[in-house]
Amino acid sequence: MNKSFYGLLLFIFLIVPPVANLMESVMIIHMHMQMPMLVIAGFLMARYFQDRFPQFFSKWNNNGVPGIFLFSIIIGYWMLPRAMDEALSNEAIEIFKFISLPFLAGISLRDSWKKLGSLGKNTVFVISTLSFIAMGWLYINAPLQLCNNYLLIEQITLGWGFLTTAACIVIYLLYNFFIDPSEYE
Repeated sequence: MNKSFYGLLLFIFLIVPPVANLMESVMIIHMHMQMPMLVIAGFLMARYFQDRFPQFFSKWNNNGVPGIFLFSIIIGYWMLPRAMDEALSNEAIEIFKFISLPFLAGISLRDSWKKLGSLGKNTVFVISTLSFIAMGWLYINAPLQLCNNYLLIEQITLGWGFLTTAACIVIYLLYNFFIDPSEYE
């Protein structure tokens, strides 16, 4: 079976109301599981769209930079506490979440990633790491509850999740810096 089909199945699974409600009921699962899984669903579905509209992708995202820029904007928006909070209380924003993450971020990421050189990929990792550190610090140290739909302890847990993800990216970058992956191919 085609990977695009698996992406579609994952997308359908994630939008089923009981699954969506369960994942959105815990802040860290909402941010660090549901949202990345929506991006992964789009990433898997991207091949279908790339095959159907090759001229669009070659014209719009020739060197990968516009797609990574779009990916970064979408991910940056969904890292904001207000956006995540509104996705739970405003149906239009929740629909935007289920469209923007797979179809704008996920497809753009897949189309762009192979077109970027190692400098571009490392830049994405470094910017992501800095963003995750900043958001982790914000969620942990904010004196107020940032999201009305979640408890303060969930906010702090999410902050630690951001810092843990940032640490994992740093470990990955250090590994790539010190170990030549071509040795093992």
